[in-house]
Amino acid sequence: MVARTDRPTVATDDRIRALLASMTPAEKVGQMTQVELGSITPAEVAERAIGSVLSGGGGNPGDGSVGAWRDGVDSFVAASRRSRLGIPILYGTDAVHGHNNVVGATIFPHNIGLGATGDADLVRQVARAAALETAATGARWSFAPCLAVPQDIRWGRTYEGFSQEPTVVAALGRAAVEGWHGEHLPVDGVLACAKHYVGEGAMEWGTAGSHRQPWIDWWDGWGPDWLIDQGDIRITDEEMREVHLAPFVAAIEAGALTVMACYGTWHGRRLHADRYLLTDVLKGELGFAGFVVSDWMALEQIDADYPTAVERAIGAGVDMVMVPFNHERFIGTTLQLLDDGRLTVERVDDAVVRILRAKAAIGLLDDSPPPAVSAEVIGCDEHRSLARRAAAQSTVILSNASALPIGPATTVLAAGEALDDVGIACGGWTISWEGSPGPITPGRTMLDGLRSALGTDRVDYERDGRFGAVRAPVGVVTVHELPYVEGGGDRADLSVPGEQIDVVRRVRDHVDRLVVLVVSGRPLLLDDVLEDADAVVACWLPGTEADGIVDVLTGRVPASGSLPVSWPRSAAQVAGRTGSVSEPAAWPIGHRAGDRPAMTATGGP
Repeated sequence: MVARTDRPTVATDDRIRALLASMTPAEKVGQMTQVELGSITPAEVAERAIGSVLSGGGGNPGDGSVGAWRDGVDSFVAASRRSRLGIPILYGTDAVHGHNNVVGATIFPHNIGLGATGDADLVRQVARAAALETAATGARWSFAPCLAVPQDIRWGRTYEGFSQEPTVVAALGRAAVEGWHGEHLPVDGVLACAKHYVGEGAMEWGTAGSHRQPWIDWWDGWGPDWLIDQGDIRITDEEMREVHLAPFVAAIEAGALTVMACYGTWHGRRLHADRYLLTDVLKGELGFAGFVVSDWMALEQIDADYPTAVERAIGAGVDMVMVPFNHERFIGTTLQLLDDGRLTVERVDDAVVRILRAKAAIGLLDDSPPPAVSAEVIGCDEHRSLARRAAAQSTVILSNASALPIGPATTVLAAGEALDDVGIACGGWTISWEGSPGPITPGRTMLDGLRSALGTDRVDYERDGRFGAVRAPVGVVTVHELPYVEGGGDRADLSVPGEQIDVVRRVRDHVDRLVVLVVSGRPLLLDDVLEDADAVVACWLPGTEADGIVDVLTGRVPASGSLPVSWPRSAAQVAGRTGSVSEPAAWPIGHRAGDRPAMTATGGP
């Protein structure tokens, strides 16, 4: 068990108070400001005593390489140490399944896959590895873990939640915080960020349209209105506490020192401006000693009048504001609110103390910073082996009519775009914000795994399933979702696209047994697939070491994953909280088709 780090020592607290007493109002507000790296220079960071710089999804220093990351982060940290009081910035990044913005980093399965493992120790190891790779670039704050309890799988962030069961989310969220912090937080730990507080998994379908972020229109070429993400939460206080607050309680008990507020509304009240939840419950009842950070441009949603939005957010309990672009406006506005008495000095001082407390916990206020973590850890063999194991343990066999395991001497016809695509296997939040198909970063695909396990000469791959007159005992074909993030993944229809079903049917005609692999961030409707499949396997979004899926298909690793969410049978069931039907789910939470022993050297079970 990792020791809690959310209570400062007397000496540390005295130092924080001394720093606070030395700060001008502008320096205090500077500490409350978080700026996107492309919107500020290192010199401005020093001049303004900025508290944090961030790289959002796809916000990479330079070309996104390890060297560019290290140089970019170091330039901002070094500049912050040259400010009048020399308080270093806390550099934050969306490292949500590994240090996923960095080309060459180890990309682990998204949370829904880790939830399928049900293995808290594995989640702790994954977070520890991700922390080391993140710290190796100089960043010491990750906006993870997401503690959502998704109730409607049409939501584009479903894959960011570990499970639909709050007890599972709480247990794995606790483990993730412990892994990010490690046993020696100031030495090689990375501050975890419990997000998004609170209740986002209960947003109602169809309530997001009027709450879209201003920057969605600004983002050139973005798609249609979001449908549930950033929408309204219409549940009781009791359900909020029992289901959605419980994982945050566990994260705070584990020592979480940062919490990110939720974009949405609760019965129409903006969560970024909800004093009851942010101050009375989080900081009061739960005793949270760290700081609350806002989400990307979330203040603009609170009120059309910017000063009023800032006043309401900070007054409610937001301590650090992810601006992220116009820091001059935020700083100037906040100072004016102080002068006008609309914000109290006491509230600002409390925010700054909380921020400095987190910085002290990670060693940023020490006279001598710890030695840098070696960049050699990024994408190292040990971490890739762990990611492969995580992918294998996340694999859920949904059905199996004697098609699995695939024996070592078997000839296989393989098809499907996702079978040989690292970008699809990684999903969103990978190298770029949205992610994208293709060889976006080094990794091993499921096709690589099949060829390695069975031999290249025994695996015939045709992406579109056109094999002519060729036949084989076994076919392996993927159906998939393309990468997406946030509301861009809100999807009313979770059916498998027709062109992918065509691939399944083409392969069916050439094989005796057909294994269908589902590569997705949530359950898909499989009516048109099941009739042709002898086995169906949920692979989720396995990451750069997707060959771990094949370890289960071939019996090298026993199938142990179970469903972290309910898998619907029909479109009516997909509605989740917005409707219900009497028919049972296709497969309930906890389902797996049955344990099979690992293959022996001769190929038998």
